[in-house]
Amino acid sequence: MSSTDSYVVNNATINLDEFQSLTDLFDKKCRQFAACPAYTNMGSSFTYTEWEAKTTAFAAYLQQQLKLPKGERVALMMPNILQYPIALFGVWKAGLIAVNVNPLYTARELKHQLIDAQATTIVILENFASVLEEVVHETPVQHIITTELGDLLSAVKGAVINFAVKHIKHMVPKFHLQNRVDFKHVLKDGAHLKYTPVNSTHDDVALLQYTGGTTGVAKGAMLSHGNMLANLEQIKNFLPIEEGKEIFMTPLPLYHIFALTANCILSLALGALNVLITNPRDIRAFVKELSKYPYTLITGVNTLYNALLNNKEFCQLDFSHLRIVIGGGMAVQKAVAEKWQSITKTRLLTGYGLTETSPVVAVENPDDPTFTGTIGLPLAATAVTVRDENGTILPRGERGELCVKGPQVMTGYWNKPDETAQVLSADGWLRTGDIAIIEPNDYIRLVDRKKDMILVSGFNVYPNEVEDVLAMHPAVQEVACIGVPDEHSGEVVKVFIVKKPGMELDEKEIRHYCKENLTGYKIPRHVEFRDSLPKSNVGKILRRELRDETQTKD
Repeated sequence: MSSTDSYVVNNATINLDEFQSLTDLFDKKCRQFAACPAYTNMGSSFTYTEWEAKTTAFAAYLQQQLKLPKGERVALMMPNILQYPIALFGVWKAGLIAVNVNPLYTARELKHQLIDAQATTIVILENFASVLEEVVHETPVQHIITTELGDLLSAVKGAVINFAVKHIKHMVPKFHLQNRVDFKHVLKDGAHLKYTPVNSTHDDVALLQYTGGTTGVAKGAMLSHGNMLANLEQIKNFLPIEEGKEIFMTPLPLYHIFALTANCILSLALGALNVLITNPRDIRAFVKELSKYPYTLITGVNTLYNALLNNKEFCQLDFSHLRIVIGGGMAVQKAVAEKWQSITKTRLLTGYGLTETSPVVAVENPDDPTFTGTIGLPLAATAVTVRDENGTILPRGERGELCVKGPQVMTGYWNKPDETAQVLSADGWLRTGDIAIIEPNDYIRLVDRKKDMILVSGFNVYPNEVEDVLAMHPAVQEVACIGVPDEHSGEVVKVFIVKKPGMELDEKEIRHYCKENLTGYKIPRHVEFRDSLPKSNVGKILRRELRDETQTKD
């Protein structure tokens, strides 16, 4: 690690030449860990050898039956089920580009992404097929592969789950999609077709991962095989992990870039067992799954960890095997981190990343025993600076936009050269849209998103700070902070609070508590109590939705 008054560089070297592509990584690791279990979900598992066979069959079908040429885009619209890692690596083995799609997308959002990516093929869980039906004729999609929740489970259990999902829980709205093919038939037919190896390289695009970026509508970050392999090596360089000895718990969806890299690809590289959780919002069922496995690593977001900590059964589990816990996607609150360490005796490490960086940029030092409130240090071969609006590098201690450079930084936005140029300089520096401070010890303190900053009478208020303070209150379960218009000060602070069950709390107490912990202009002028807060599918609280709701009411 080296530094100056204006930037920090982690000069640690990583081996970027060990694997030619993600397919090369997959093939070598499946041979190395052939008999080891690779994935398990809802009581069913497959080994690395079985994973490789199913993946190759899937790739052969895409090549020989669908005749997809190298570089074609294939959309994947599934939650955490066994079909996902088979389809993902099958796409890559066939020399194609994967396009992750959030299964909870509306028809409008799905249409935009399929058209923007020019995806000609989609693999979709039947639960969401009715949404596709609404827009498929307006998109480039020509090939549809559907799957049911229990397709890769044991025959009896799979049949029971598929029946229950359709006819008892009514989770599969009726749909009609012409010429669709069943996932199980694809694997069966593909097993009899010849697979032709494809020569993918570091420069080939592996993934279009859609993001709102710093502004604007969703756009596809082009992540190359080299980008994702680099981030894999950077994570391996940083974390105390061992081949053949890890069990990963994966509650975050693999279609999200955080879990895709930190769970799916990292677990492959280590020959780990990956335990997929299809619905982590069912905390009771999730805790039951946690009790079954001596898992060594888990990733999540602050809200998920908080929900676990508020479950009595979770707090009584055995955590002796747990070594690595990483929080990303949103800021980890001090109250959550400290309670997690108290109960599990394991540090909850804050990680930071973006879709555009494959995604990890920095992680807290696992050897630091205390919560720092920072995003830690940059990963190997990564440089960070803090800059003003004109792009001038600011000295440490000053707030500015965090900029990142490293081998994990995307090649650009898909078919959007102008938007790429706005965030990615010619010499490879990415403007993240996040406000940060570089501290004297090289740690990076993330202050907030630029667009989330609240301006009260000329003073900057950063929502994370207000949220962190209120999260420490014993009666507060969840909190979100936004700025709302005010005729006197331009903007004032408004907070939305979910109380812990059985606890009493009112607006007067909130203001009194904040007055003890925050300077005057940061104290909320408006307090709204709610039963829940809007969240993304990975559990990140959506301040934008709260702002939109407030503006609509006004």
